[in-house]
Amino acid sequence: MPNADLTVLILAGGAGRRMGGIDKGLLDWQGAPLIEHLINRVHDWPGQRLISCNRNRDRYTHYADTVSDELVDFQGPLAGIAAGFAASSSAQLLTLPCDNPHPPLNCYSRLSSALQHSDAGIAYAHDGQRGQYLYALIDRRYQSSLQDYLASGERSVYRWYEGEGAIAVDFSDSAENFSNINSKDDAPQ
Repeated sequence: MPNADLTVLILAGGAGRRMGGIDKGLLDWQGAPLIEHLINRVHDWPGQRLISCNRNRDRYTHYADTVSDELVDFQGPLAGIAAGFAASSSAQLLTLPCDNPHPPLNCYSRLSSALQHSDAGIAYAHDGQRGQYLYALIDRRYQSSLQDYLASGERSVYRWYEGEGAIAVDFSDSAENFSNINSKDDAPQ
């Protein structure tokens, strides 16, 4: 892949409520934490790596530079994205959730191509059934809009995207690459 003015931001800042307080990115899967699998998966992608985390920062620092939300009390993924923009000087953020060890290998290239062929500045994956909003490429020009949105008390990723004219990119041919761990029942054995 060509070099890009990009930061790959892995969102690992949740409270783990659905996992009984367990930090999903550090959950063991096939002998290693999920975050390690994800870092290895995106190893050849362009840009720097950054992990948005609000707990276990010392453990995440082993894998990449880290940043924490400026908003307290786990305000959701948009707070992590805002923190990523604040910590990075890249023109774009590619966001990925920490709880999926195998996102599509062409995630960046397809989202980037979609933005190049549109007037939009935010593109997110759609698996053919639903939007996968945390697999997104976001242009820096939306940083202040995001800050304003969060300051208004809003937290919905979808509503912010909708208000900014984000485009959905069809990944129905690789829908299986969007499976993630959302509860203890989903956790690998």
